[in-house]
Amino acid sequence: MAVNLIRFETEAGQRWGVVQGTDVVPLSGDYPTTAELIERGENDWCNPRGEVIALETLKLLSPVTAPCRIFCQGANYRQHMIESGLDPDTKAFNMFFTKSDAAIGPAIGVVRRPPHVTLLDYEIELALVFRRSLSSPITFTPKTLKDYVFAATIANDISARDVQLPQMQFFKGKSYRNFCPIGPWLTILEPGEFALLDNLDLRLSVNGILRQDDTTANLVFKPSETISELSTFANVAPGDVLLTGTPSGCALRVPSPTVRRLLQLLPERKFWNLFVAAQNRRTEYLQPGDRVTATIQSQDGTLDLGKQVTTVC
Repeated sequence: MAVNLIRFETEAGQRWGVVQGTDVVPLSGDYPTTAELIERGENDWCNPRGEVIALETLKLLSPVTAPCRIFCQGANYRQHMIESGLDPDTKAFNMFFTKSDAAIGPAIGVVRRPPHVTLLDYEIELALVFRRSLSSPITFTPKTLKDYVFAATIANDISARDVQLPQMQFFKGKSYRNFCPIGPWLTILEPGEFALLDNLDLRLSVNGILRQDDTTANLVFKPSETISELSTFANVAPGDVLLTGTPSGCALRVPSPTVRRLLQLLPERKFWNLFVAAQNRRTEYLQPGDRVTATIQSQDGTLDLGKQVTTVC
């Protein structure tokens, strides 16, 4: 059965614990980083003996610690690709990009919208945390994924669309501080549970209104394919993270291919001014005071990655 590991703040510093229903059993060891937890903590989380603490009383921290690398996939759900004007049946390659680890934030907390940003968007994603280093090309299968993937968790790839797209700055537009809430916990999968990664339900709501609702069965590139390709060009360390893409339902709406072709005849500045003006008319973009809730779980309840609750300010 999967183990859920949580990281939380105490007067003496940060601690790790095992989630047991509505309680947490703290680990006895000191693990300053996620990588050290992976390297030295297995006996500790398999045999927790600390004093039980009510989960609701804890101030949660991200279970992924910096420094780390955050690798991301773009347009990796079928309907999201269609929504973006792409054909999922003809996609021949993964789209990779990265976020700064400065963006890491807690699953229960606030997301600050920079003063110059008006098009603040949400993107629920299944995130995978690496167990081992990768420094050469390896071909993975669903059966060998367990050798390199340590845990699954929830991430919200928050994006400043008016920076990301007009400035052609994916890294900058997605890397402002707290633009990547992660958690609330790391779900360590048993070998037989890795098959469930292909059938998890992702749901994100804003102020109680469901915006994103899909299943990882609709991923265009599955984790084994993606990590195989990632290994051909990037080194990976324990504690690094892969965000596997977001479903349809984001605030961003891309014009139809026909409209895009017409708009692209305009001077670049005029094109982007019209784009931002059109997006600003959409009420789905996040505003101060909005409450974002995100969950990922298997349909049978075997895996439950918890719930994120973040407020925009």
